[in-house]
Amino acid sequence: MAPRRRRRARRMWTAVVAALALPLTMLTTGTTPAQAAAVQCSVDYRTNDWGSGFTAELTLTNRGTEAISGWTLTYGYTGNQQLSSGWSGTWSQSGKTVTATNASWNGTIAAGAAVTTGAQFTYSGTNAAPTSFAINGTTCAGAHQPPITVLTSPAAGAVYSQGSAVPLAATAAAADGATISKVEFYDDTTLLGTDTTSPYSLSTSSLTVGSHSLLAKAYDSLGASAESTPVGITVASGPAVVVSPTQLGVQQGKTGTYDVKLSTQPSANVTVTTARASGNTGLSVTGGASLTFTPSNWSTAQKVTVTANATGTGSAVFDSTATGHAKASVTVTQLAASKEYDARFLDLYGKITNPANGYFSPEGIPYHSVETLIVEAPDHGHETTSEAYSYLLWLQAMYGKVTGDWTKFNGAWDIMEKFMIPTHADQPTNSFYNASKPATYAPELDTPNEYPAQLDSGISVGPDPIAAELKSAYGTDDVYGMHWLQDVDNVYGYGNSPGKCEAGPSDTGPSYINTFQRGAQESVWETVPQPTCDAFKYGGTNGYLDLFTKDASYARQWKFTNAPDADARAVQAAYWADIWAEAQGKGADVSATVGKAAKMGDYLRYSMYDKYFKKIGNCVGPSTCPAGTGKDASHYLLNWYYAWGGATDTSAGWAWRIGSSHTHGGYQNPLAAYALSSYADLKPKSATGQADWAKSLGRQLEFYRWLQSSEGAIAGGATNSWQGRYATPPSGTPTFYGMFYDEKPVYHDPPSNQWFGFQAWSMERVAEYYQQTGNADAKVVLDKWVDWALDHTTVNPDGSFRIPSTLQWSGKPDTWNASSPGANTGLHVTVADYTNDVGVAAAYAKTLTYYADRSGDTEAGTTAKALLDGMWANNQDALGVAVPETRADYNRFDDAVYVPSGWSGTMPNGDAINSSSTFDSIRSFYEDDPAWSKIEAYLAGGAAPSFTYHRFWAQADIALAMGSYAELLE
Repeated sequence: MAPRRRRRARRMWTAVVAALALPLTMLTTGTTPAQAAAVQCSVDYRTNDWGSGFTAELTLTNRGTEAISGWTLTYGYTGNQQLSSGWSGTWSQSGKTVTATNASWNGTIAAGAAVTTGAQFTYSGTNAAPTSFAINGTTCAGAHQPPITVLTSPAAGAVYSQGSAVPLAATAAAADGATISKVEFYDDTTLLGTDTTSPYSLSTSSLTVGSHSLLAKAYDSLGASAESTPVGITVASGPAVVVSPTQLGVQQGKTGTYDVKLSTQPSANVTVTTARASGNTGLSVTGGASLTFTPSNWSTAQKVTVTANATGTGSAVFDSTATGHAKASVTVTQLAASKEYDARFLDLYGKITNPANGYFSPEGIPYHSVETLIVEAPDHGHETTSEAYSYLLWLQAMYGKVTGDWTKFNGAWDIMEKFMIPTHADQPTNSFYNASKPATYAPELDTPNEYPAQLDSGISVGPDPIAAELKSAYGTDDVYGMHWLQDVDNVYGYGNSPGKCEAGPSDTGPSYINTFQRGAQESVWETVPQPTCDAFKYGGTNGYLDLFTKDASYARQWKFTNAPDADARAVQAAYWADIWAEAQGKGADVSATVGKAAKMGDYLRYSMYDKYFKKIGNCVGPSTCPAGTGKDASHYLLNWYYAWGGATDTSAGWAWRIGSSHTHGGYQNPLAAYALSSYADLKPKSATGQADWAKSLGRQLEFYRWLQSSEGAIAGGATNSWQGRYATPPSGTPTFYGMFYDEKPVYHDPPSNQWFGFQAWSMERVAEYYQQTGNADAKVVLDKWVDWALDHTTVNPDGSFRIPSTLQWSGKPDTWNASSPGANTGLHVTVADYTNDVGVAAAYAKTLTYYADRSGDTEAGTTAKALLDGMWANNQDALGVAVPETRADYNRFDDAVYVPSGWSGTMPNGDAINSSSTFDSIRSFYEDDPAWSKIEAYLAGGAAPSFTYHRFWAQADIALAMGSYAELLE
């Protein structure tokens, strides 16, 4: 295709965030930073001035690569400003010099993080802002953002021969109108060289034999600097030995194998010798100890066999070496004889984490899928979701349980925190948030063609009752929650990487984006992708804002949307990590990360609130439904999203926050609610967080009971805002604490209640809670659900299976009576069709496993085993466990995307956005995808294409199901 041209700006206190998504759904290298840098910092200074006095709020941001442990802020005034009092620190004044030192709870500022402190002053005359600030004696930059640096060469894991040239290359982009002055290249802390002109590159032949951590560090014209993510390579004295996988589990008395080959063609035969280098002596090489590779078969893998003796457990490292070649190592873990399923876990874990298999970006971010051409909730395979990050955490928690190594779990949280939780630079104006008026009302509309929706400041909204206590607990106005969607490879080209706003197609690395924005009927095929930070560089005159909301004028702004089920799953993973680490006597290894999970759970309470903080219950009419007064705006369930945003202009800022009025049965997580309310290590810091989660736990269990059909499946959900605009529901609509039953809450294309995966995901969380506590209310729901699911599950003698896929609903539940729950004899479900989806089957098997462990239900346990055995025997391939699927819905690549007549704009690559746009026309990059020919043939009248997808969440769920079965039933 011909290259596309690029084109590229009032205040909006709301986000019309509609149905977020259809159900969706790296390993850290342990390398050290480039150098132990001195303090690098910036201070953002804001005032509220009333003529004779003012308050000053100062945000201290650590721009360096190491944490600041204990801080003292100093600055001076030029007038007669006099300190009255201070907060979030100890304040004093001597003459014109003001000093603030940290409080006991905010003394540590992690790299890239920020803390906020403030004080009140009196004055007369002028009140000029200070021009210079210092932290611990080091003068800080103002609010200037450091440059972004990415090392683009060499590739992670590359192997070079000693003396050969290693090509280093980097991209660097400066902020705030600055320019890049130079880029330095480092080997760990050793400076290799400097380049002052773009493209920034360096060739070095001086690296010694061994592992090297390479990075680039860019400096801008304003004095700020920033380092890239390190890239690990190996320099060998010659060519290298290559092994796969690098992780292997072997049961007592059994054998395991891994592949060995060479990285380059030799001129003569090469012998590779393998032996145990360290660790468990109960593991030994019994085959392939000596392998010969010739100039013709050097790239053909041969096997090394490792045998475990009959006793003992633990890991050993095996080195495969050859003369003139760099060695390769494999970690083999000996498992108990009964732990076949732990061995399967490690096998699949090795495939998932093998860099060659393509599950992760160079930064260590999990892609939604290995394959790029996939459209479901994410509209590209190399996007990712908060869901995928949460599954990474859970996967690494299980790895810690099996191996005792908790560095991977902690590293996964670090990756998530760095790339998927917006930094202060991404949400810079939260300090302007007015909790007494969180947002301006706009209705949700039935179809995309009814948008943009009119903002209406005349509709009352309730106050946000948790903002102040969250700030008090954590010392910041910023929200600690994941955004839901990320364009990992910047395919769209917005360049909204952490800390940057619309840097453009040349930016490398992950970019925050959003898609769904226009009501429950908006399918992924009808979305217009947009940046989370809209600087009016792309889209139309007002960026993308006037596609969604109607206002007199628009302001450049940032906005993020959280998927509560993902954050709750992150808390769930942290709970298990803590339980398993404590059992190993290694609780201290994960305590810091578990504390961060508690913080995330505290902010997750925004998902308990009505969208506009209106009162819960019989809320009809946007003008007549009363605003809440505090916690009476909370339904205490996990809703479909919460969102927050604000202006990008930090000198005239504003910010907003909203919840969601819609709750779905598939999003609830009683295990997370239990952990945040009853497990000491995950207790939130806020004043009411623990109590809120305790109430949520009970409310969620009631919600399941209310939604349980006569047969046992869980129906859709409820809403406090009928049709998303507080409309009047049909007469006779049953209620749950005054919220209206909604058969298909949130999205309608396809209906959100029809996917069996929501059943398996949600009931698995109930089963975990039941397994941990024996709770009788959870058991009542599970007993009925499991009986229904087992009645609709078939496992054939060859291990093939079918489980429910599409569900159809009729009738409605009884209005909820907590003291006397109804039997819901009028609410029914039927199974429309069946599937062999391995990801959903794994979640279902986990549900059965946890339920069987506590209840003793033999059929549940044997069915779980049969499902896991069947997929392991029949559906493995080189990348994991997967089955082909026919995608008849891909005929929608030509679907029209509604754009109002007269509206025009461009995507970052130049694709036109106008009333003639289609899904494909604003995503022309798809036509360069290697799999596009399948779509072309289908659109031309051919058969529906078949794909075998390797979704990250599904592979993780399969591995986790194996590990869970090993722990509880094996």
